[in-house]
Amino acid sequence: MTSSDFIVARDDFEQCKTIATELPAVDALPQDALLVKVDRFALTANNITYAVLGDELKYWQLFPAPQGFGNIPVWGFGEAIASTHPNVPVGERLFGYFPMATHLIIEATDVSKRSLRDGAAHRQGVAPVYNAYARVGGDPTYAGRQGDYQALLRPLFMLSFLVDDVLAENDDFGARTVLLSSASSKTAFGLAHLLHARGRKVIGLTSAGNTGFVTSLGCYDEVVTYDRATSMPADAPVAFVDMAGNSALRAGLHRHFGDQMKCSVRVGLTHRATDADEGELPGAKPRWFFAPDQIRKRAKEWGPGGIEQRFGAAWSGFAPTLDKRLTVVESRGPEAVRQVYLDTLKGRIPPEQGHMLSLLG
Repeated sequence: MTSSDFIVARDDFEQCKTIATELPAVDALPQDALLVKVDRFALTANNITYAVLGDELKYWQLFPAPQGFGNIPVWGFGEAIASTHPNVPVGERLFGYFPMATHLIIEATDVSKRSLRDGAAHRQGVAPVYNAYARVGGDPTYAGRQGDYQALLRPLFMLSFLVDDVLAENDDFGARTVLLSSASSKTAFGLAHLLHARGRKVIGLTSAGNTGFVTSLGCYDEVVTYDRATSMPADAPVAFVDMAGNSALRAGLHRHFGDQMKCSVRVGLTHRATDADEGELPGAKPRWFFAPDQIRKRAKEWGPGGIEQRFGAAWSGFAPTLDKRLTVVESRGPEAVRQVYLDTLKGRIPPEQGHMLSLLG
């Protein structure tokens, strides 16, 4: 049996191809292993960030690929088509982190009624969330279109939730207005939803072409195009959450707001712009937000299940809005995956679209 794997050159993301990878025979699977058929997965700009940070944050080691290539991790669904674990039956449906591939072998460990973990040696050394799989068979919140929303937005909304948590914990660093770059991105409008719900003024920064979509989301109090960003009034404290990673924009905003820039958090790299030497910027020093640090902090403070309970409540308020905010597009087969990947890489995906893919024909 073989798996089809979509891989990209780690030094040139535009170079990509589908290869066949040999799988062991079912009767040769190691003890407590699952052979999982990956039937659908989400692809968003966030996955490109995984590739950009693949070496730094060890994303490339999760799903090995030939020398010089990498398999970009994606969130999606799979079904166990063979199992040597006594407590995981064939047909078990899983949600979690998968390779862009048709199959994955999982060395199942920490198996419980609701979840399991891949204990493969090469997958250790990363945040535990990346090795965890939810057992979702029969769970309606992971079925059909709701399941697509989980794959497309739940991991991104977790990031939104954690950034909002840091801001709220610090009383927004004295700001009552929050600026979000790349306002059309899914992480940004998830964060805007949360900020708006607790009474903060939220200004979305976006390109001229995305203004209509960002306005239609209904979670921004004001929408400003990038070319007008430094014409905003600068007489009140602001916090800036940078989803774009554009160093010129960031420097311009810092110089415009000066000491009124009370917080500057770097979250994303949607523009994939190379950082320029910004020198010393006025206002709060820009700093990277690293989600696993906040997860560890809150897990200790909130205790077992604390994060899940609070996040679940936030998700239940966000998910019903998605039917009006997102159009899910489904594509199957290697060539379709390749095209959507390249369109995502080059920023050609309309912001209102969410793509669910499968390498299975």
